[in-house]
Amino acid sequence: MSSVATARLLPAEETTPAPCADTRPVKLRVTGVSVSFRMEGVQRTVLEGINLECREGEFICLLGPSGCGKSTLLNVIGGFLTPTQGQVLIDGQPVTGPDPRRIFVFQERGVFPWLTVEGNIGFGLQHLPAEQRRQRIAHYVEMVGLRGFERAYPSELSGGMKQRLEVARALAVNPDMLYLDESFGALDYITRHTMRRELLRLWTTEKKTILFVTHDIDESVQLADRVVVMSARPGRIQRVVDIDLPHPRDISAPRYLQYRDELLDELGVAHKV
Repeated sequence: MSSVATARLLPAEETTPAPCADTRPVKLRVTGVSVSFRMEGVQRTVLEGINLECREGEFICLLGPSGCGKSTLLNVIGGFLTPTQGQVLIDGQPVTGPDPRRIFVFQERGVFPWLTVEGNIGFGLQHLPAEQRRQRIAHYVEMVGLRGFERAYPSELSGGMKQRLEVARALAVNPDMLYLDESFGALDYITRHTMRRELLRLWTTEKKTILFVTHDIDESVQLADRVVVMSARPGRIQRVVDIDLPHPRDISAPRYLQYRDELLDELGVAHKV
């Protein structure tokens, strides 16, 4: 049985969760969620017994091997998929479908190629008066470092710029939660580092609650307040690790390397290749 996420680093042999010292209100509560699909005439379980809490303004990474159900869990939380069993609550209310207050940034880039940078960021803002819409577009253009590219089309932008554009478009509609599904996986190494830094800067400024799916251990240690480690299919919560390091994080610091090595061990990955 999976345990509700705890707020400290637990030795592997410890089974009793410690009381959570975080006083922020619970934003998300996942209780007893399981997901099964019928594949080739056989009922297959993708997720089993998921219990998780996420607090207001928290940055959580869902970490695990490919195919363990991370994206499935994110789709359940986002309301795109109904669980076979269990329930998801946000702000105490059941999730019954997608909600415009909670925005996805998908694994594949989702910018509209026929719209400019301004058009993409302003796509979900048609309900605002023209001047307020203009000001909000300008604010997020500036925030993600795209000033001077307002009239450029996605085909004229680099991969990192497109990803920043998608994040800006997501934030412009003022969501209270942001879901990212391996959003930086297709970027080169240097651009991924840049995007992680940008996302952390935006998170610090905007105070949004973020759920971030990744299979990259370094990415999870660099970004997260807590890392939810998932097992191979059927996906279960194997462990929850509190990353007690201030931002910005020194990726060569002994404590950082200790967290990284601990997650490598948790996932059964060799330290030497």
